[in-house]
Amino acid sequence: MEGSPRSDSPRKQPQPLQPNRTVSGNMGVFGSFVHFENIRELKRLCHWGPIIALGVIIICSIVAVLDSILWYWPLDMPGGSLNFLALINWTVMILYNYFNAMFIGPGFVPLGWKPKSQDSMYLQYCKVCESYKAPRSHHCRKCNRCVLKMDHHCPWINNCCGHRNHSSFTLFLLLAPLGCIHASYIFVMTIYTQLYHRISFGWNSVKIDMSMSRRDPAPIVPFGIAAFAVSLFALGLALGTTIAVGMLFCIQMKVILRNKTSIESWIEEKAKDRIQYYQTGETFIFPYDLGSKWKNFRQVFTSADAPQGDGIEWPIREGCHRYALTVEQLKQKADKRVRSVRYRAVEDYSGACCPLTKGLRTFFSTPCTEEPRMKLQKGDLVLATRGMKYWMYGDKIFEGDPPEDGLRTRGWFPRRCMVKYVSDTGSDQSDDEKKSR
Repeated sequence: MEGSPRSDSPRKQPQPLQPNRTVSGNMGVFGSFVHFENIRELKRLCHWGPIIALGVIIICSIVAVLDSILWYWPLDMPGGSLNFLALINWTVMILYNYFNAMFIGPGFVPLGWKPKSQDSMYLQYCKVCESYKAPRSHHCRKCNRCVLKMDHHCPWINNCCGHRNHSSFTLFLLLAPLGCIHASYIFVMTIYTQLYHRISFGWNSVKIDMSMSRRDPAPIVPFGIAAFAVSLFALGLALGTTIAVGMLFCIQMKVILRNKTSIESWIEEKAKDRIQYYQTGETFIFPYDLGSKWKNFRQVFTSADAPQGDGIEWPIREGCHRYALTVEQLKQKADKRVRSVRYRAVEDYSGACCPLTKGLRTFFSTPCTEEPRMKLQKGDLVLATRGMKYWMYGDKIFEGDPPEDGLRTRGWFPRRCMVKYVSDTGSDQSDDEKKSR
C-alpha cells in the first residue's frame, strides 16, 4: 500500500456552522462558496490546452460560415440552408460536449472515504486525500484528488476524464472530426469555385486574378488573397484535427467496449508481464468486462445524462472477485519496488523541461508528458522505477528527515546525471528490497 491512515493528520477539518448565525447569513456564506467554486472552474479556461482547442474550434467555425456564404448562399436554395444549419449544429454540439467534459468533471472520491467492513486490506491508501482509493480510482497529481474511474488527465479540457464526464468527452471526440470533415469540404469547394473563373492559362504562364473590383454586384464576403490564405490555413487545421482527434476517438471506443479505461488497459498489460516474469502460473481476468460489448457500452452511454452507478460500486464479471483489479495493483506496486534500482546523482539538474546543458540528445528526447521534472543536486539518491534511453523516472530517497508534508518527491530526470548506486555491501538494493525477494 502507499501508506496507512494517520490519526495525527495536519489537514484542517471543516468548521461547522455556528448555531447563532441567521438563515440569511448562512445563505450568504453558501452564495459566496458557490461564487468561489464558479470562479475556480472558470480558471480552467486559462490554460494552454483549452486556449488552443477553443481557438481551433472558433477559427474553423467562423471561416466555414463565411466560406459557406461564398460557396452556397443559404437563402438561394434549400440545400444551402441545410448546409448552413448543419454547420451551426456541429459547432453547438461540439462546444456543448466540450464544456460538459470540462466543467462537469470526472467525479472525485470523497475526502476521508473508507470502505465497509474489512475491505480496506484490498485497497490503497492516499496520503494526499487521506482516504482509501475506491476501486478503479486513481490519484491525479494535476487535480490533486483521487478521481473516480480515471481514464487520463486531458490537457485539452484541463481536467480529468473519468466516471462522470467520460461520455461527454467521447462524444466530443466523435463530433469534432465529423464537424471538421464538413468544414473541410466547404473550404475545398469555396477555394475551387472562387478560383475557377480567375485562373487563365497561357502558353508559358498561369495567371490568377484575385481582384474584386471587376465583380458586379460585389460579393457579401470578399474573397481576396487574405481570404484565400485564411481558408487554406483553416483547411489545414480541420484536416489535422480530423486525423488526431479521430484516432483518439478510436482509442476511447476500444476501451469503452471492453469496459476499461486507458489506465486499466495498462494495468492489464503489466499483469501479463508480471505473471510471465515470475512464472507464477496465474491467470488475470479483468473483472469489469461484462462479456457483452453492448452492456459495456451502456456503462458509459445511457439515456440519462449521468452514467450508471455511483463510481464506487461496480458490477463485475461472473466468477471474479470484486477487488481483483485492486489486488493486482498492490502486487504490481510490490513488484515495482523489487525491480527498482537505486541511482546517485553525479551532476546537478535544475528541473528544466528541455535542458540544453545535458546534451542535444537529452534536449530533443525529453518525455512528451505533463509529469513533473525532479530537481537534483549532486549526491541525491533516487529509486528509478522506469526509464527511456536518455531519461529516467523515479522517487527521491531522503537519507535524513523526510519532507514535512510527508509527500513523495518524484519525476523525470536526465539519465546522464546519474550512476548506479552501490552500497557498502556491494549491492544496489536496500535491505528491505533484498528481503522481498
